Parts: sequence; structure tokens; C-alpha cells
Amino acid sequence: MKSKSDSLLISLYQKGDEGALSTLIHRHQRELFTFIFYKINDEDLANDIFQDTFMKIIVMLKEGRYNEEGKFILWAKRISHNLIIDHFRSKAKNIKVSETTFETDEYSIFDLIREPSENIEDQLVSNQIQEDLLRMLQFLPLNQQEVIKLRFFDGLSFKEIADHTDMSINTTLGRVRYALINLRKIMDENNIILTR
Repeated sequence: MKSKSDSLLISLYQKGDEGALSTLIHRHQRELFTFIFYKINDEDLANDIFQDTFMKIIVMLKEGRYNEEGKFILWAKRISHNLIIDHFRSKAKNIKVSETTFETDEYSIFDLIREPSENIEDQLVSNQIQEDLLRMLQFLPLNQQEVIKLRFFDGLSFKEIADHTDMSINTTLGRVRYALINLRKIMDENNIILTR
């Protein structure tokens, strides 16, 4: 017997057949979980986002907000991707960089981050930039990761960072400067473009 299509399962579920949702989840759970895990590399967090994704899918299906623009799995992945972005945004929601935050002649990739605008597309792009930055930070030496996170993600002043890490202000400035140079190098080597 031929298995039911995703579209038919969705239609059945929307008419009250709970088993149809079970079949749909079972059919796609491995691919969706792998997609989420690959992006965040944390099994517990991936499980949380996986559960949240299906909760959101259930709500949207019940509200009739599923538009068959493509395959169900692509729609599910878009939902999980947005939840992943939300997670990173909540971790780094206080990234606010102005022209005076870090003055240097060097190109600063943090200059690309601005306050979220009214435009939802701009917000998603900013969130994606933040996600890319968090990933790129993993390639820096730990001491450079620390000062970048303290400065740009936690909003500490250079003096506060110096106190927090028992370093002089000059050492702190130097580490931030080298971190920015290294991030630029990572971008160049991996063809990463952080633009709107």
C-alpha cells in the first residue's frame, strides 16, 4: 500500500486525525533533528528546538497557516531555522554597536551590526549576522573570544573588561584589535560576507 503524502496527512490532521500528525512527525523527525543539530552542535539544545519546532507546527496547522509553497520538510526547517536564530538573538540581544564603540582604522565587522529596524527582513539578516559571528568566534584563541564577548555581547567597557580579566587597558584594547583582525581573516579565507 502506498504511503500517504505529506499534504494528505496535513489535511487529515486539520480535520481531526491526530494519527496523521504522528505519521508526519515520525516520517521527518530524523532529517529535521539532524538539520537542527548540525546548526548548533548541542544535543540538548537541538532536542529543545526540535520540540519547539513541532509545537509551532502544530499551532500553525491548527490555525490553518500552512501554505503549500513547497515540501512540508522545507517549511519545518524554515521554522526551526527561525527558532535557532531566536535562540542566538536572545543570547546576544544586547549587541549594540555605534561608531564610537571601538574606534580604529582597521575594518571592524561589528560595524555591520545596527539596531534592529522596523523591517522584519533586516531583522532576520541582523540575526543571521549575529549567528555567523558567534560561530566565527569559536575559531579565535580563548582570550580573544573572551574580550569580544565581554565587549560586544555583554556590553562591558574596556575598563570593566580589564578589571574582570586582570589585564591592563592596553592589553584589553590589543586583544580586541587582534580579534577583529583575525575575524576579518576568517571571513576572507572562508568567503563569508556579512552585509545586508
